[in-house]
Amino acid sequence: MTDKATANGPDIQALVEGLARARVALAGDVMLDRFVYGEVSRISPEAPIPVLRVGDEKAMPGGAGNVARNLAALGAKVDFLSVVGDDEAGAELKTALGAEAVTSSLTVVPGRETTVKMRFVAMGQQVLRVDRETNLPLGNAPSEKFIAGLTAALDDKDVLVLSDYGKGVLTPAVLAAAITAARGKGLPVVIDPKGRDYARYAGADVVTPNRKELGEATGLPVDSDEEIVAAARALIAAHGIGAVVVTRAQAGMSVVTANDVTHLKAEAREVFDVSGAGDTVVSTLAAALGSGLSLPEAAALANSAAGIVVGKVGTAVVHGDELAAKLRERELSALEAKIAGLESARDIVEAWRARGLSVGFTNGCFDLLHPGHVTLLDKARTLCDRLVVGLNSDSSVKRLKGEDRPVQPEIARATVLAALQSVDLVVIFEEDTPARLIETLRPGLLVKGGDYKVSEIVGADFVQANGGRVEIVDIVPGFSTTGTIARLGR
Repeated sequence: MTDKATANGPDIQALVEGLARARVALAGDVMLDRFVYGEVSRISPEAPIPVLRVGDEKAMPGGAGNVARNLAALGAKVDFLSVVGDDEAGAELKTALGAEAVTSSLTVVPGRETTVKMRFVAMGQQVLRVDRETNLPLGNAPSEKFIAGLTAALDDKDVLVLSDYGKGVLTPAVLAAAITAARGKGLPVVIDPKGRDYARYAGADVVTPNRKELGEATGLPVDSDEEIVAAARALIAAHGIGAVVVTRAQAGMSVVTANDVTHLKAEAREVFDVSGAGDTVVSTLAAALGSGLSLPEAAALANSAAGIVVGKVGTAVVHGDELAAKLRERELSALEAKIAGLESARDIVEAWRARGLSVGFTNGCFDLLHPGHVTLLDKARTLCDRLVVGLNSDSSVKRLKGEDRPVQPEIARATVLAALQSVDLVVIFEEDTPARLIETLRPGLLVKGGDYKVSEIVGADFVQANGGRVEIVDIVPGFSTTGTIARLGR
């Protein structure tokens, strides 16, 4: 038995871009998740229950719809098939999925009620949940129509995902037809299971139960690593399943096949909400398999994505740049807190501003760090309370400087920058310019070296228009990365 850390490829950006190229067919039970947020300050005089004063409401696709949201957030091309009722919630789901860049084919069944889960939340805690649903299996006619649509959707796909929430869409007939059709086309089949009858999933490549579901499906104990492996292999042997990926909450994840085991430690720093974490796991796992990664590699990415999503409140998704940043952070061990992706950086900067701290920004390739760079960063830091450095990614540097650049890969460059006392945060960006990064972070100060004019500085207009200032600082003459490389004979 092996105990491995999360796998990491040599090119993080290539991994994430691979997820975005995956073409995924997804089928399962869709539902509408409604959240009602408010405050509780008193108990009702009519009954011993809290009174929720409503402040905000929002709705989003849930169930298999949240798997679709997560796939779209990673950039994957997802074709989603499900069933709804001829009602307002069904129409709302169609619109909401379109807004998430999800191509959906929702079979409307008259007389069937679209599943709606309404959660009432006060001070970050659910105080009540109200469900409306129909979980009757599809009849023959809608089932045949659904199978035909799903089979056709497999023609140009890399992977099939079946997200079973037990609401009647994935009947044994639908599951059998879908698995057979996918295997006939050589597509991996990933299933998020429900219930105790795993014979329904016979022939699947991967099933993703949590520890409780695994125990219920097998009737076996699942408290230790050894017990989890034994239970997973019982499913594999009984139903011809290729692998079982067991999510284990704070204990991480176990990837079990007939001949191998990999245990992955949980990567979450702080858990706020586990809602939808399983959806994030199955979506990332599927996109990774669809991009050509091995199962251990795909599971490692899914484990990292789970560590991100449980740190968010509500039914959330993980974006590709967040995952890339997470992978970079993991590589940087002691310096990880100074390296962030776009989404995380925005939250950090907003927290700084909320504390009354001024935020400065500068950017560059910083390929071979020299005294000119160090002086620039030191001077910039004296002008603000916190300094953010935007760092061009490897692909960005190649476009700007040529195929023989950068000399140092982005992780090495970010590590060196993060080690400087003058630098508080490093954000790697893929674009040729930091315009999007500046507009997202909204720094109050933009700093560049003395070889620039204000009119030439990307983002200067935006910063000034929002009440910030632009400073040009003197640099140490005689130092440049290009000159250093030339002296080295490159």
